[in-house]
Amino acid sequence: NHISGFVSIMRGCNNFCTYCIVPYTRGRERSRDVESILNEVADLVAKGYKEVTLLGQNVNSYKGEDAEGRRWDFSDLIYRINAIDGLQRIRFMTSHPKDLSDELIEVMKHSRKICRHLHLPLQSGSSRILNLMNRKYTKEQYLTLAAKIKEAIPDISLTTDIIVGFPGETDEDFEQTLRLVQDTRFDLLFTFLYSPRTGTPAASYEDNASPQDKQRRFERLLKTQDDIVAEKQAAYQGKTLRLLVDGAAKGPDYPYTARTEGNLLVCVRGENIQIGEFIQAEIEKTSLRCLFAVKK
Repeated sequence: NHISGFVSIMRGCNNFCTYCIVPYTRGRERSRDVESILNEVADLVAKGYKEVTLLGQNVNSYKGEDAEGRRWDFSDLIYRINAIDGLQRIRFMTSHPKDLSDELIEVMKHSRKICRHLHLPLQSGSSRILNLMNRKYTKEQYLTLAAKIKEAIPDISLTTDIIVGFPGETDEDFEQTLRLVQDTRFDLLFTFLYSPRTGTPAASYEDNASPQDKQRRFERLLKTQDDIVAEKQAAYQGKTLRLLVDGAAKGPDYPYTARTEGNLLVCVRGENIQIGEFIQAEIEKTSLRCLFAVKK
């Protein structure tokens, strides 16, 4: 849309989560060199793009080289991108919890270009299931990392992925996931009912839970998260937020769509609104999926 651009910084994956086919179809991780990424971002900015999203199966494990052959990790790369004149917002995804470094948290903490949004896939709140998934972290390690991030960046919007019904998941495993969601209070969940992928180890795992059990768990998780989101959304009532207007809405009452730093969807009304501009807007009402605002 010439407002938000997407830049791939690496290909492939080395993690071999037991449910995922990506390492078999896309191969091992291959990071692009630093200069090619910086040039692509600078080119987008020159064309008028306001924000970029850096993409990779696991951006935290980025390892690239510059023109002098020096090695750069993801925190180095994002620091360099942060210095590009004219770029106003930086996003990235996806982050693997086992590789998210203290250095990256520090860069995010001190940069006003890096959006206060982090997508940090959990997949399960049970350490036993995480081990079966080959995620390489425990529930406790995830909770420690989430707490560290929130302490460093209190206004962070934390979102995650969760798979319900992974082979071998018991009611107790699911209850652990539910408790973690209630305690962490994610801003958004991307939830999935497990489905086997041919060629992955998990496709051969024994699965004793019925489809009805899995659907029941899935609906409980959605209801729990909806209650959290409703409370979080309601807290924005009357607040003034900086928004990037990025498109036209479907309804006439609030004819434009916009995004907050935390990647919340906002429908906006007001005079002299231009797609592609940043505006200050006051939240008039809220819903589960969208905020509604008037330009100030």
